[in-house]
Amino acid sequence: WFLLLLLFLTISSALKSPFTRPVTPGKLILVRHGESTWNANKTFTGWCDPDLSPRGYREATHCGRLLLEKGYAIDVVYTSRLKRSIRSAWEIMEECDCVHLPVFKSWRLNERHYGAFQGQSKIEMAVKLGPEAVQKFRGGLYERPPPVPSSSPYYPGKERRHADLSLSQLPLTESLYDCMQRSAPLYETRIKDDLRKGRNVMVVAHGNSLRGLIKMIDEIGDEDIQDVAVPTGIPIVYKFDSALKPIEDVDETNSDLNMTGVFEGIVDKKVKGLFLEKPGLLREALRREQDWKDNVPGYNPSDSSSSFTTVSNLERSLIKLEEERNFNAPTPTPALINVTSPSLINGYGGRRAKPCVTKLPNTIDIPTLKTPVRESSVIVIIRHGKTSHNKLGLFTGWEDAPLADEGRDEAKAAGKLLKQHGFEFDVVYTSWLSRAIETAWHVLDEMDSLWLPIIKSWRLNERMYGELTGLSKRMVSQKHGEAQFMKWRRGFRDRPPPVTSFSSKYPGNDDRYVRNLKDIRYSVRETFMRSIESGRFQLHRKLPKTESLSDCMERTLPYLTDKIIPESINQGKRVLISSSENAIRGLLMHLCEIPEDRISELEIPNGLPLIYDVNSRCIKLLDDGTGRDLMEVYNFGPATDLLFRPCITEDGDIDEECDIAYMWPTIEFPNVNSYTESGPGPTPGVASPAPSTALSYLDTL
Repeated sequence: WFLLLLLFLTISSALKSPFTRPVTPGKLILVRHGESTWNANKTFTGWCDPDLSPRGYREATHCGRLLLEKGYAIDVVYTSRLKRSIRSAWEIMEECDCVHLPVFKSWRLNERHYGAFQGQSKIEMAVKLGPEAVQKFRGGLYERPPPVPSSSPYYPGKERRHADLSLSQLPLTESLYDCMQRSAPLYETRIKDDLRKGRNVMVVAHGNSLRGLIKMIDEIGDEDIQDVAVPTGIPIVYKFDSALKPIEDVDETNSDLNMTGVFEGIVDKKVKGLFLEKPGLLREALRREQDWKDNVPGYNPSDSSSSFTTVSNLERSLIKLEEERNFNAPTPTPALINVTSPSLINGYGGRRAKPCVTKLPNTIDIPTLKTPVRESSVIVIIRHGKTSHNKLGLFTGWEDAPLADEGRDEAKAAGKLLKQHGFEFDVVYTSWLSRAIETAWHVLDEMDSLWLPIIKSWRLNERMYGELTGLSKRMVSQKHGEAQFMKWRRGFRDRPPPVTSFSSKYPGNDDRYVRNLKDIRYSVRETFMRSIESGRFQLHRKLPKTESLSDCMERTLPYLTDKIIPESINQGKRVLISSSENAIRGLLMHLCEIPEDRISELEIPNGLPLIYDVNSRCIKLLDDGTGRDLMEVYNFGPATDLLFRPCITEDGDIDEECDIAYMWPTIEFPNVNSYTESGPGPTPGVASPAPSTALSYLDTL
């Protein structure tokens, strides 16, 4: 009867099934990054990499709120490799609670390269060359500024973020036409493909690269596109028909926005994208807010509700309890933290474990006075910074608890320490949980490497704690007894009680997994239940309702051995992995050959970089320069002796140096076209051949 009923549901909903009807193309959301510090002081920016100004941050978060208000769901994000674009996308995604989404960072979306003008004041250049000449370079379609010399600090060949580009791909100057032609292959080969598959795509880029996309989508002429200017921080949304031709959209709730295609007062250049807000409103609101700050004593916009963190009733009660307990408690001195526990004693004879600690590099003897760059293929593993759940002793699992302020500080400190030791990375792996993603973000931010590809996988998620998720560990211990509590928490094969199919704790009810998780089989039982409940056929994947430590490792270890090692480590890449404690236990069990009956004894400190040296096959720590004994600062649990086994040299001898190889930071470029692309760049005023569909390696991650 089960199969007959399932067959009936399948047939009855066949006409509505996504398998039998054409996929509706996704929406395209175009966003110009928030104001940068160089925008604010009227400096030619181009491929230079200034950060957002305070107003730029506000514009980006405001953009996220506009998308939330209108109910737009994003499936994939594209940015340039420049910080102002990447950070704007991050702020928008944080506001929309979707930092787990894939983000592709492409040089093809970089701003127009302004050549020798980059880093120069627009006002001073207008005085020097005349306003007409400067405006001709800025607004003309084919005019190129003078090229930037290779000796300039702004020469793009000196940036590691562009080291995968050939000399023919590195611009020394660009016209508006060059910039628009550069962005075309990405739209034709990647973005269009996502749209055809029904994915909603957000592109966060720059004024000129977005003008190139708008020109292609709306088929705007060469002369007219020169008059189109894209305002910062206001989403422009395109809808498409089945042939990917834009459909003019209308916002019925706001008649002011029905003038689609209005770009900063230019009303005669119509496009079919829909503004989610009238240009200029936010700028005026920020101006008025500044007037209040200047004229109203005591007014502080940071006191608004945006500064509060939403917490559950349980968290709120425990926070209050902690505040009451600590009200009269003496403030501890961080430098005097002392952990005395069995975790520091070797289980095979009482000898204290002694890890390799890599000393801070000595820059005095280095001619360039720069920290040398670590050359060896290496895996740096970091457990996310503390969350409010960690601090309050709650089971977290797949619940998406954000970092606490202390956790953000831990992540930033880890980034600074890695930078001090000369670490550079080529690729980053994280889970889909925001605490791991945000930790990786802060590490990369401190290392000035936000342009690196971040690959996110649910397989690096924390263990799923079932019905224990969100509960106090003390409460569970009190209710079920210490023995049962320890089995659920530390037992290798013991599973906590599972959640039900319709529990809010079940990841199958979380939109991020329903929409984006593809690499797991379907569940017949869940498909049947949800089809009955909804009255139409609904395929549902087999997501965990509870996991033992063994279950967690069964999804984590294959991701390491089948994905990270062959695609990154075996290719000589330097890898950063940001994840949660139990997923990291699985990685270390494989890398350090820790037996399964001991792995649950291993404690992973929050925010501490663990360096796995691929050559000597051991875990190393980094000297933080304080002179503290790291084994007295951090608790690694009773399995410390297995984590810090002696490092072995290539000859099989014990490595006493505890060092990691390094090289001088040099970048070499080939004298021939890159394997990723062939053919010369576009010639101004001359029709270009069909754009190459090949993309840079980093664009494909």
